[in-house]
Amino acid sequence: MYAVIETGSKQLKVEAGMNVLVEKLPAKVGDEVILDKVLMIGDGEKATIGRPVVDGATVIATVVRQTRGPKLIVFKKRSKKGYKKMQGHRQNLTELQIKEIKTN
Repeated sequence: MYAVIETGSKQLKVEAGMNVLVEKLPAKVGDEVILDKVLMIGDGEKATIGRPVVDGATVIATVVRQTRGPKLIVFKKRSKKGYKKMQGHRQNLTELQIKEIKTN
């Protein structure tokens, strides 16, 4: 069984036992997180699609760690104007382990 969830304005396909990186959630390591924005649930041949979410469906996950993504360089330049700007960015992330997918 798999589910498509939305978290941090991104959609992810998850299955039980899977580890995923999502945008930072306000939870401590070891806490249980309930993700209730389930957009779709599939089980082999049958799929349930929500409008916009599947009623009564939740995904239960455990926080494995709080981490940061790789450093990205943002470089802006205007040709022939002498304008250059360089910035770095690292996204704060939460690693989740999916425990189970519950339906109504």
